[in-house]
Amino acid sequence: MIDREHKLPVKRQAEVLEISRGTVYYQPRPVSERDLLLMRAIDELHLDHPFAGSRMLRDLLRQQGLDAGRLHVGTLMGKMGIEAICRRPNTSKPAPGHWIYPYLLRNLKIDRPNQVWAMDITYIPMARGLVYLCAVVDWFSRKILSWRLSITMDSSCCVDAVEEALAAHGRPEIFNTDQGSQFTSKAFTALLRNNEIAISMSLLLR
Repeated sequence: MIDREHKLPVKRQAEVLEISRGTVYYQPRPVSERDLLLMRAIDELHLDHPFAGSRMLRDLLRQQGLDAGRLHVGTLMGKMGIEAICRRPNTSKPAPGHWIYPYLLRNLKIDRPNQVWAMDITYIPMARGLVYLCAVVDWFSRKILSWRLSITMDSSCCVDAVEEALAAHGRPEIFNTDQGSQFTSKAFTALLRNNEIAISMSLLLR
């Protein structure tokens, strides 16, 4: 973008492009040998201790004779795209006041398509935040009938996915979910009741 041979001074080119003049002269610093050594050690430790954050990795590095501060370890983890694997948002929070339906699948033999469908929500970590994936599955065939991505956990994406599955595959006899607020919402349960589908809800595991 910056042409150092142009008749306009570099300062003026930076102003026209609305970029900081400092970035024009910035030269990336090569990674030091010590940081490369630390990064190799962090990578190996992360494979053995995927739950370890910067504090634990700092202590593990010191046990190997590598002295580094927690903040520096965190910086190197960021450069490497490494983060501790830890508990993530709960996608199955019940909502106070919502009606909970009984579980209908106990001892039920599932032996044909469209007998039981199920739906669940999971999250996908992104560079900035999370996106949520909801999917409708036929329990007999294990086929994914429809799915939706959303940046929020409201019931609308679940309703949209179920409507698409109904339009493409008919309707099941039973629809099973957990007791998450998306599935106990009026919009979601009304969709199932209006299509004469029995509603089943699994117990939440604590």
